[in-house]
Order: sequence, then C-alpha cells, then structure tokens
Amino acid sequence: MIEAWYQKVKENVERVMVGQDEPTFLLLVALASEGHALLEDVPGTGKTMLARSLAASLGLGFKRVQFTPDLMPSDLTGVNVWREGRFEFVPGPVFTHVLLADEINRATPKTQAALLEAMAEGQVTTDGQTRRLEPPFFVIATQNPVEMDGTFPLPEAQLDRFLMRLRLGYPSLEEEVAVLERLRGAHPVEALEMVSSPAEVLEVQAQVRRVRVDPSLQRYVVAIVRATREHEAVELGASPRAALALQRAAMAAAALLGRDFVLPDDVKRVAHPVLEHRLLLRPEVRLEGVRPEHVVEAALRAVAVPTEELG
Repeated sequence: MIEAWYQKVKENVERVMVGQDEPTFLLLVALASEGHALLEDVPGTGKTMLARSLAASLGLGFKRVQFTPDLMPSDLTGVNVWREGRFEFVPGPVFTHVLLADEINRATPKTQAALLEAMAEGQVTTDGQTRRLEPPFFVIATQNPVEMDGTFPLPEAQLDRFLMRLRLGYPSLEEEVAVLERLRGAHPVEALEMVSSPAEVLEVQAQVRRVRVDPSLQRYVVAIVRATREHEAVELGASPRAALALQRAAMAAAALLGRDFVLPDDVKRVAHPVLEHRLLLRPEVRLEGVRPEHVVEAALRAVAVPTEELG
C-alpha cells in the first residue's frame, strides 16, 4: 500500500519538479517518519516549489512564512485579540499541515525557538494555554548557505530537531532545458491535483511504525552513530536522538520501497541526510576542507554490515 502511495505522489510531483527524485523520496521519508526537514541550497533551485508541490499532491494544508529579522514568535504561533468584550485567539500560520519556514536563519533565535515546541511536541503554548496542532504536521525549513550577512545560524540543539537536511543541487543540462520548456506558460503547480489526503498520510505514518527492525540492524545503527563520535575530526558527534532518527528514517525508506522490514541499504541511503547536520567538526579540520559528509562516509565504511538473514 505504501509503495503505491509513494509512486503516485512522486509521479504527481514530477509534473512540476524535474530531476528531483531523491529529494522527493527523502522528504516523503521525513513526513512518513513524523519528522521535519531542512532544505539547504542556493537560491533558485526549487526549494519552495518542491514544498508546494508536495503539499498540493498530498492534499495537505500549506502555509509559507518568510522569516525576517523583525518576525516575532506571535507571528508564527498566533495572538489573542480583544473582540466584543473578550479575548479571542487568532491562530498563526503554524496551525496547518505543511509549514514552509522560508530562510529560517534570517529570523532571530527567539523566533526560531518558537517552532521548537511545535516541531517536538505537535503543540503551541500561548499566554499559558496549550493548543494541539492537527496532525499530520510537517515543517520544511529552508536556508541559503551562501549569503550569511545578517543571519542567525541555527544552534546545534535546534538543528537536531530536524530529522534530515537535504540539498537539491543544480539540474543537468537536459533537466534545465526541460524546466524552461515546462514553464513557458502557466506554472504547472497551479493546476496540480491532490492524489492523497491527510487521513492517508496518517495511515502511512502508522504503518511505518510497524516496520520490523532486526536487533542486528539496531546494533548497526547505534554503531554508525557512535563511530561519528569517535572520529578524530569531530568535536560533537551524533546524539542518541540521531540513532532514533536514523532508525525511523530507515523504517520509512523500507516502507516506501514496499517492505515491512529494514535492510542495511535503507540505513545507508538515509545516513547522510540524517546525520551530517548533527555533527560539529573541530575548527582546524574545517580549515583543511574536512566536511561532515566525509565523517559519515568514514563511519559507514568502518562499521561492519550485518550478515544475518533479515526479513
């Protein structure tokens, strides 16, 4: 069921996006895992359009917030307004299914932190009153890694709240030509039809929770995470939360590919987007050109793959 769901959503997104099969797969992994995703790439690579296409395909409510230095926490969560002799709560844009936090690193840490409760607990507290967010709730944040003047980089604790970080990259020559042809007239996202529903997304998430993970694979996941902590280039390695995220993402990847059990290849496929943003490298090795992806790749090479019969 989940494999068919994935295929129909992917094919629908492809009506708008060209050459973004892997980012689409990983975003659906994050959604099916009940996590959140950070899209980090240069302007104009289609980050916002991918988020819009995904929300439209899934039939989910979608809101976009442009993060700026003057954005206040209440601009996200909502505010109480005095109307007709009483206070009435006016919900902010966080009360939706898919929230696109555009250029999240341009807002102040106080505003960035306003998302933490919503992302971690699916609720918002304003003026002492807690309100639940309607599931599914999925945050897709974007940030531009090249224009850093006037930005507020996300602290490690907040980066850790994102299940994965993705990069879209530039399209190939043929793909870029196809983009020009596709966008000569009206933008195809305006006519994109829904092929799923919130109830179907919730059922997918429930089925992912039932995917089996062999104990040998759990040890494999933990060994990879621990290997990042022991790498000589790392000042702060992946946390136990990273191990939980890696297992859950591997479970979702297996489900999208039509299996009810996890294979080592599922873990390997999601390891880079799940772990890289959780690693803090020592300053001197960063100057030498060592990157988090090098550490994750070294961890994958260093840990022996389980050879037990799985499934």
